[in-house]
Amino acid sequence: MRSLKAAGRKFLRRRDFLMENLSLLMASGMGISHALDAIAGEAKAKGSREAVDFLIEEIEAGSPFWRALEKLEIFPDHTISLLRIGEQSGRLANNLKVVSLQQEKERVFRSQLRSAMLYPVIVFGMALVIGIGISWFVLPRLAKVFNQLNIDLPAITRFTLGFGAFFAAHGIVIVPLLFIFCITVYFLLFEHPKTKAAGQALLFVIPGVKGLIRDLELSRFGYLLGTLLDAGVNIDQALISVEQSTELYSYKRLYRHLGAQIDEGLSFQKAFSLYPKSTHYLPGSVQRMIVAGEQSGNLATSLLKLSASYEAKTEAATKNLTVILEPLMLVVVWLAVLGVALSVILPIYGLIGGFDASGG
Repeated sequence: MRSLKAAGRKFLRRRDFLMENLSLLMASGMGISHALDAIAGEAKAKGSREAVDFLIEEIEAGSPFWRALEKLEIFPDHTISLLRIGEQSGRLANNLKVVSLQQEKERVFRSQLRSAMLYPVIVFGMALVIGIGISWFVLPRLAKVFNQLNIDLPAITRFTLGFGAFFAAHGIVIVPLLFIFCITVYFLLFEHPKTKAAGQALLFVIPGVKGLIRDLELSRFGYLLGTLLDAGVNIDQALISVEQSTELYSYKRLYRHLGAQIDEGLSFQKAFSLYPKSTHYLPGSVQRMIVAGEQSGNLATSLLKLSASYEAKTEAATKNLTVILEPLMLVVVWLAVLGVALSVILPIYGLIGGFDASGG
């Protein structure tokens, strides 16, 4: 069992490759066993071959494909549910295509978010490196010059030079500690499972980022829930799958609430009204669209249309985010440069003024 889980973990990054190729091979009329044999022949990594070989052995032993995948523990529950329904209904090839499209959308969503955040991260990182370089190497030399002039320095100059002197004396310790601190904060806010909720809450207050994250989540929510319902998954089970698939804790709580209320027999409209500030996560227009789809019996279709609409909004929001954050980052860099410039210019200006007065 341990070796099986290890092979599954190694195959985790290649699971998109498995679904995509299985979908193409089975759509051409190939059986599941022959399709897996073809994929095993192309698998180069040892973990990938072990995982595919395990699937082949399980299927040849009479196990359903979805059950064999479940034992690997590399696919979420909603994927297993889709494949189970597809295999039982004779639509495995169709549902494999749906799973492949889902994974492609997930990759696109993550790529859009990373690309939107790349520019501010690069600007902030460069500003931090340049600021450390100036503080560590340039300001101490300026301090020596001003000390030799023996003049009264403005408060901003004393503060800047004092900061530089502190870096000159302790920079060899401060810089590594600062680097470790940044890595630790990033890990706690965005990676550690017990504290990443705080990092997500922080992202929801950054201008432009909040709207992008919400649009991404709504597009993913509409597509996943709509696809599950269209495939025949029960609404309560589909909401559980949606809850398990999202990484945003605020939306996890919302989906958990909706699933619990609907499991008790309530409608979406009533469930929305019982959740505090539900419009903060699902806008009123989205809620009305879901309620109308539920009442008309076309909820899956309404959700898929919702996904398509917010997918288009996401593309626009990704482009606009850079436009919004660029001036903010430039203002931060400009303020830092202005502070250093004033610290240098004001004493020189005072010194020139003193020479003029002595000449008079």
